Amino acid sequence: MSDAILALPSHRLHYRVEGPADAPWLMLCNSLGTDLSMWNAQAAALSDGFRVLRYDRRGHGASSAPPGPCTLADLGADALALLDALAIKRTHYCGLSIGGLVAQWLAVHAPQRIDRVVVCASAAKIGTADGWTSRIADVQARGLSWMTDATAERWFGDGFRAAHAGQVRHILGRFVATSVDGYASCCAALADADLRGDLPRITRPLLTISGDDDPVCPPSDLQAIADATGGQHVSLPGRHLVNVESSDAFNAALRDFLS
Repeated sequence: MSDAILALPSHRLHYRVEGPADAPWLMLCNSLGTDLSMWNAQAAALSDGFRVLRYDRRGHGASSAPPGPCTLADLGADALALLDALAIKRTHYCGLSIGGLVAQWLAVHAPQRIDRVVVCASAAKIGTADGWTSRIADVQARGLSWMTDATAERWFGDGFRAAHAGQVRHILGRFVATSVDGYASCCAALADADLRGDLPRITRPLLTISGDDDPVCPPSDLQAIADATGGQHVSLPGRHLVNVESSDAFNAALRDFLS
């Protein structure tokens, strides 16, 4: 396992590589308000057969962000810059929530770099522009910690929060530690992102994974992406961070699809 920083002209990207050097690449992109540790269970389970590359999206974890708002295209360009820096010609790509939007963007705009694409707990358009603009104003005025309880309820089911309190605390700790400016910048990308008209352009093999009780991106959102792209859809027990809540089933679905 190795951690490194990619220095770009306007910001830096923190990333981690695990797994055999000759294995197929699998790139993982985190959700809003998390860092690359949200993929711990996937890296542990899949780095035997894949070269796993996970990174902190700009403004999250140990990655910095340029000042001001960003766009979905900016986030896609970050992923491509990382692929270029590591001389990766093609990779499987798996993203959750805003990471799932990046996955869709790459499948539309850079299909030559993508083998198979996995879109998790996401949608072709997440929320509304007004909702994200309101969120930006709130976090700029109040920070992130006031959202902790509501975030926990959106991300994890009641039973999981009770049974895995330490794991939940760690993930929420990373949420609270997220840069307010970085979080707001990515909210701006979410406000503008709408790939509904682009889905028919996706020709790469595609799997969508939903949490069956996800209040943010319900299973119908993931089914719609699968239907529009000729892809597959699977729904697993859990809420928004379904890769954490149903990690074993999630890992099995990922390995089955990518293999």
